[in-house]
Amino acid sequence: MALRGVVAMDGPSGTGKSTVSRRLAKACSAAYLDTGAMYRAATLAALRAGLTEDSPAAEIAAAAAGARMESGTDPATPTITLDGEDISAEIRGPGVTGFVSAVSAVPEVRTELVARQHALIRSAVEDGGGIVVEGRDIGTVVVPEAPLKVYLTASPEVRAARRGRQDAKAGRQSDLHVTLADVERRDRLDSSRRVSPLYAAADALVLDTDRLSADAVLDKLCALVAERGLDG
Repeated sequence: MALRGVVAMDGPSGTGKSTVSRRLAKACSAAYLDTGAMYRAATLAALRAGLTEDSPAAEIAAAAAGARMESGTDPATPTITLDGEDISAEIRGPGVTGFVSAVSAVPEVRTELVARQHALIRSAVEDGGGIVVEGRDIGTVVVPEAPLKVYLTASPEVRAARRGRQDAKAGRQSDLHVTLADVERRDRLDSSRRVSPLYAAADALVLDTDRLSADAVLDKLCALVAERGLDG
Protein backbone atom coordinates (compact mmCIF):
# COMPACT_ATOMS: atom_id res chain seq x y z
CA MET A 1 0.00 0.00 0.00
CA ALA A 2 1.25 3.48 -0.86
CA LEU A 3 -0.39 6.57 0.62
CA ARG A 4 -1.32 9.55 -1.54
CA GLY A 5 -2.02 12.83 0.25
CA VAL A 6 -2.18 13.66 3.95
CA VAL A 7 -3.50 11.77 6.94
CA ALA A 8 -4.04 14.14 9.88
CA MET A 9 -3.63 12.45 13.27
CA ASP A 10 -4.65 14.53 16.29
CA GLY A 11 -5.22 13.95 19.98
CA PRO A 12 -3.69 14.45 23.41
CA SER A 13 -0.53 12.72 24.61
CA GLY A 14 -0.65 9.07 25.61
CA THR A 15 -3.32 7.99 23.12
CA GLY A 16 -0.86 5.95 21.08
CA LYS A 17 -0.75 8.63 18.41
CA SER A 18 2.98 8.52 17.75
CA THR A 19 3.17 4.73 17.68
CA VAL A 20 0.29 4.20 15.26
CA SER A 21 1.16 7.23 13.11
CA ARG A 22 4.67 5.90 12.52
CA ARG A 23 3.39 2.40 11.87
CA LEU A 24 0.76 3.68 9.44
CA ALA A 25 3.37 5.70 7.57
CA LYS A 26 5.63 2.64 7.30
CA ALA A 27 2.76 0.40 6.19
CA CYS A 28 1.82 2.94 3.50
CA SER A 29 5.38 3.76 2.35
CA ALA A 30 4.70 7.37 3.37
CA ALA A 31 6.59 10.12 5.14
CA TYR A 32 5.91 10.89 8.81
CA LEU A 33 5.96 14.19 10.69
CA ASP A 34 5.78 14.58 14.47
CA THR A 35 4.80 18.23 14.93
CA GLY A 36 4.87 17.84 18.71
CA ALA A 37 8.61 17.19 18.51
CA MET A 38 8.98 20.51 16.69
CA TYR A 39 7.26 22.37 19.54
CA ARG A 40 9.45 20.53 22.02
CA ALA A 41 12.54 21.52 20.04
CA ALA A 42 11.42 25.16 20.11
CA THR A 43 10.88 24.80 23.86
CA LEU A 44 14.39 23.43 24.31
CA ALA A 45 15.74 26.38 22.31
CA ALA A 46 13.90 28.72 24.70
CA LEU A 47 15.27 26.88 27.74
CA ARG A 48 18.81 27.06 26.37
CA ALA A 49 18.30 30.79 25.94
CA GLY A 50 17.56 31.00 29.66
CA LEU A 51 13.83 31.65 29.23
CA THR A 52 11.02 30.51 31.54
CA GLU A 53 7.21 30.63 31.60
CA ASP A 54 7.53 34.13 33.06
CA SER A 55 9.61 35.40 30.13
CA PRO A 56 8.02 37.83 27.64
CA ALA A 57 6.22 36.11 24.78
CA ALA A 58 8.28 38.08 22.29
CA GLU A 59 11.50 36.55 23.64
CA ILE A 60 10.06 33.04 23.50
CA ALA A 61 8.91 33.66 19.93
CA ALA A 62 12.35 34.97 18.97
CA ALA A 63 14.01 31.84 20.36
CA ALA A 64 11.66 29.65 18.32
CA ALA A 65 12.16 31.67 15.15
CA GLY A 66 15.93 31.48 15.51
CA ALA A 67 16.00 27.75 16.25
CA ARG A 68 17.92 25.79 13.60
CA MET A 69 15.85 22.63 13.82
CA GLU A 70 15.59 19.83 11.28
CA SER A 71 12.80 17.26 11.28
CA GLY A 72 13.48 13.93 9.60
CA THR A 73 10.37 12.40 8.01
CA ASP A 74 11.44 8.76 7.63
CA PRO A 75 9.00 6.80 9.85
CA ALA A 76 11.60 4.09 10.42
CA THR A 77 14.05 6.57 11.94
CA PRO A 78 12.33 9.89 12.69
CA THR A 79 14.81 12.51 13.88
CA ILE A 80 14.76 16.00 15.35
CA THR A 81 17.90 18.12 15.64
CA LEU A 82 18.67 21.53 17.06
CA ASP A 83 21.80 23.32 15.84
CA GLY A 84 22.87 20.02 14.29
CA GLU A 85 22.53 18.08 17.57
CA ASP A 86 20.18 15.10 17.94
CA ILE A 87 17.78 16.12 20.71
CA SER A 88 15.29 13.25 20.41
CA ALA A 89 15.88 12.12 23.99
CA GLU A 90 16.39 15.53 25.61
CA ILE A 91 13.07 16.95 24.43
CA ARG A 92 11.21 14.20 26.34
CA GLY A 93 12.69 15.24 29.68
CA PRO A 94 10.72 16.95 32.49
CA GLY A 95 12.12 20.42 31.80
CA VAL A 96 10.76 20.52 28.26
CA THR A 97 7.55 18.67 29.19
CA GLY A 98 6.74 21.22 31.87
CA PHE A 99 7.33 24.23 29.59
CA VAL A 100 6.10 23.09 26.17
CA SER A 101 2.43 24.02 26.63
CA ALA A 102 3.38 27.60 27.50
CA VAL A 103 5.67 27.86 24.47
CA SER A 104 3.04 26.29 22.20
CA ALA A 105 0.48 28.86 23.34
CA VAL A 106 2.51 31.80 21.97
CA PRO A 107 0.80 32.79 18.68
CA GLU A 108 4.04 33.77 16.95
CA VAL A 109 5.59 30.39 17.80
CA ARG A 110 2.67 28.57 16.22
CA THR A 111 2.82 30.77 13.12
CA GLU A 112 6.53 30.04 12.71
CA LEU A 113 6.25 26.30 13.19
CA VAL A 114 3.12 25.86 11.09
CA ALA A 115 4.97 27.53 8.20
CA ARG A 116 7.80 25.02 8.62
CA GLN A 117 5.30 22.17 8.80
CA HIS A 118 3.63 23.31 5.58
CA ALA A 119 7.00 23.24 3.80
CA LEU A 120 7.70 19.67 4.97
CA ILE A 121 4.22 18.50 3.99
CA ARG A 122 4.46 20.08 0.54
CA SER A 123 7.79 18.36 -0.02
CA ALA A 124 6.34 14.98 0.97
CA VAL A 125 3.25 15.12 -1.26
CA GLU A 126 5.00 16.37 -4.37
CA ASP A 127 4.52 14.04 -7.36
CA GLY A 128 1.75 12.10 -5.67
CA GLY A 129 3.45 11.18 -2.43
CA GLY A 130 1.90 10.91 1.02
CA ILE A 131 2.56 11.82 4.64
CA VAL A 132 1.10 11.01 8.05
CA VAL A 133 1.19 14.13 10.22
CA GLU A 134 0.56 13.93 13.95
CA GLY A 135 -0.06 16.68 16.46
CA ARG A 136 -2.82 18.60 18.21
CA ASP A 137 -4.06 20.95 15.47
CA ILE A 138 -3.33 19.10 12.23
CA GLY A 139 -6.91 18.59 11.07
CA THR A 140 -8.13 21.93 12.39
CA VAL A 141 -5.30 24.33 11.49
CA VAL A 142 -2.28 22.81 9.74
CA VAL A 143 -4.04 20.75 7.05
CA PRO A 144 -7.80 21.34 7.42
CA GLU A 145 -8.25 20.06 3.86
CA ALA A 146 -6.72 16.64 4.68
CA PRO A 147 -8.85 13.88 3.12
CA LEU A 148 -8.53 11.73 6.25
CA LYS A 149 -8.60 13.16 9.77
CA VAL A 150 -8.42 10.98 12.85
CA TYR A 151 -8.67 12.12 16.47
CA LEU A 152 -7.38 9.59 19.00
CA THR A 153 -8.56 9.77 22.58
CA ALA A 154 -8.22 7.79 25.82
CA SER A 155 -8.87 8.33 29.51
CA PRO A 156 -6.27 10.33 31.50
CA GLU A 157 -5.53 7.28 33.65
CA VAL A 158 -4.78 5.06 30.68
CA ARG A 159 -2.66 7.77 29.06
CA ALA A 160 -0.68 8.35 32.27
CA ALA A 161 0.03 4.62 32.56
CA ARG A 162 1.24 4.55 28.95
CA ARG A 163 3.48 7.56 29.56
CA GLY A 164 4.93 5.79 32.60
CA ARG A 165 5.76 2.72 30.54
CA GLN A 166 7.37 4.89 27.85
CA ASP A 167 9.48 6.64 30.49
CA ALA A 168 10.58 3.34 31.99
CA LYS A 169 11.51 1.97 28.56
CA ALA A 170 13.57 5.09 27.89
CA GLY A 171 15.29 4.87 31.28
CA ARG A 172 13.48 7.90 32.73
CA GLN A 173 12.13 7.75 36.27
CA SER A 174 8.50 8.74 36.78
CA ASP A 175 5.75 8.62 39.36
CA LEU A 176 2.27 7.62 38.17
CA HIS A 177 0.49 10.25 40.28
CA VAL A 178 2.82 12.99 39.05
CA THR A 179 2.45 11.80 35.47
CA LEU A 180 -1.36 11.77 35.75
CA ALA A 181 -1.34 15.31 37.13
CA ASP A 182 0.90 16.40 34.26
CA VAL A 183 -1.39 14.74 31.68
CA GLU A 184 -4.44 16.51 33.12
CA ARG A 185 -2.56 19.82 33.31
CA ARG A 186 -1.51 19.61 29.65
CA ASP A 187 -5.05 18.72 28.64
CA ARG A 188 -6.34 21.87 30.34
CA LEU A 189 -3.68 24.10 28.84
CA ASP A 190 -3.86 22.66 25.33
CA SER A 191 -7.66 22.73 25.13
CA SER A 192 -8.04 26.22 26.58
CA ARG A 193 -5.27 28.13 24.80
CA ARG A 194 -6.43 31.04 22.65
CA VAL A 195 -4.57 29.98 19.49
CA SER A 196 -5.11 26.54 17.93
CA PRO A 197 -6.75 24.85 20.93
CA LEU A 198 -6.86 21.07 21.02
CA TYR A 199 -10.16 19.68 19.76
CA ALA A 200 -11.41 17.22 17.15
CA ALA A 201 -12.21 18.61 13.72
CA ALA A 202 -15.90 18.36 12.84
CA ASP A 203 -15.16 15.80 10.12
CA ALA A 204 -12.58 13.78 12.06
CA LEU A 205 -13.10 10.15 13.01
CA VAL A 206 -12.86 10.02 16.82
CA LEU A 207 -11.29 6.77 17.98
CA ASP A 208 -11.11 5.80 21.67
CA THR A 209 -7.98 3.72 22.23
CA ASP A 210 -8.58 2.78 25.88
CA ARG A 211 -9.22 -0.87 24.99
CA LEU A 212 -7.56 -1.04 21.60
CA SER A 213 -4.09 -2.40 20.94
CA ALA A 214 -1.76 -0.59 18.57
CA ASP A 215 -2.34 -3.41 16.07
CA ALA A 216 -6.11 -2.93 16.24
CA VAL A 217 -5.82 0.83 15.74
CA LEU A 218 -3.45 0.31 12.81
CA ASP A 219 -5.88 -2.10 11.17
CA LYS A 220 -8.66 0.48 11.44
CA LEU A 221 -6.45 3.22 9.99
CA CYS A 222 -5.32 1.10 7.04
CA ALA A 223 -8.95 0.28 6.30
CA LEU A 224 -9.81 3.99 6.38
CA VAL A 225 -6.99 4.82 3.98
CA ALA A 226 -8.36 2.26 1.55
CA GLU A 227 -11.98 3.42 2.01
CA ARG A 228 -11.02 7.02 1.25
CA GLY A 229 -9.19 5.95 -1.92
CA LEU A 230 -5.85 7.23 -0.65
CA ASP A 231 -3.94 4.03 -1.38
CA GLY A 232 -2.28 4.71 -4.71
